[in-house]
Amino acid sequence: MSGEVLSSLAAGERGRVVGFDLPPEQQQRLLEMGLTTGVEFQIIRYAPLGDPLDLKVRGYHLSIRKREASCIRVARL
Repeated sequence: MSGEVLSSLAAGERGRVVGFDLPPEQQQRLLEMGLTTGVEFQIIRYAPLGDPLDLKVRGYHLSIRKREASCIRVARL
């Protein structure tokens, strides 16, 4: 598994989700929004102050907080 987290990627980079380090209720919410283990994504942009960040996943845009992104383990593509 990769040691990187989603929040460490720059705008424009692509990755794949490899795991979560979140409480079950927060992880379930992300799973329901389509951010599942193995899914590929692209970081579109960070908000001007760095939070939230905009991802393109499964053909749509998803905004998540940087603190959540720092608990999602990813592999760069």
